[in-house]
Amino acid sequence: AETHPSRDSPMAAKKTGSTKKRPTARQPVRAAASPAEPSSPKPKLLSGGNPQIAKADGDAPVQAYIAAMPGWKSDAGRRLDAIITRAVPGVRKAVKWNSPFYGVAGHGWFLALHCFTGYVKVTFFSGARLDPPPPEPSKVGDTRYLHIRGEGGLDAAQCERWVRAASRLPGGEGLGPC
Repeated sequence: AETHPSRDSPMAAKKTGSTKKRPTARQPVRAAASPAEPSSPKPKLLSGGNPQIAKADGDAPVQAYIAAMPGWKSDAGRRLDAIITRAVPGVRKAVKWNSPFYGVAGHGWFLALHCFTGYVKVTFFSGARLDPPPPEPSKVGDTRYLHIRGEGGLDAAQCERWVRAASRLPGGEGLGPC
């Protein structure tokens, strides 16, 4: 390949204001470095290991929450989500107040999850009306809780019965439309 002294000389760089030399046969053209793929940062874990997920409707933010749950809690979250999705076809999902919510259009939100240090809290907003009611009481209306502690701490059959029944009851008050 032929070089062009007028284009490759330091004087040509001064005329154009460019200090870069043009490539020659001995100086190969290098591809520009591609910017690094932005990796999605892991959500911040709040008190008790509860993932901080932005408020949003749909399955995607709920799955992001579940994936960010620490340790065995993520497996418990996946099992709960599968039970709820199977028991209530067409269930509505959202993340509100850093917690996944599950509801039925026209009935409202019937269940929510939340991570604490030693357990995953399953909130049944009309849980006192379930037979039998979930074991943990609440100071708030008809709300009852199920605490899942450690791996294997979930009675899937009983949980599914509660989910089916809760989905047919009016949802929690003051939680906004489903």
